[in-house]
Amino acid sequence: MTMPHERTRSVLRTRELLQMLASGSDVPAMDELRDRALSLLRHFPDKMHFAWTAKVLPAVWGDPDEKW
Repeated sequence: MTMPHERTRSVLRTRELLQMLASGSDVPAMDELRDRALSLLRHFPDKMHFAWTAKVLPAVWGDPDEKW
């Protein structure tokens, strides 16, 4: 079971990973990158979490089912 702090940490670490990839610096080897991605996805919020959060904090998150 994922705890709220694990979910938050996953989102923040995913942002860090994406920033690193976008900068092109210190990009890990494919195997390491895959392992990191799997680790982050373990606690990453799913569609249900975003839908619930969008209802509680509509100024922060959008409804994942809405067509943009």
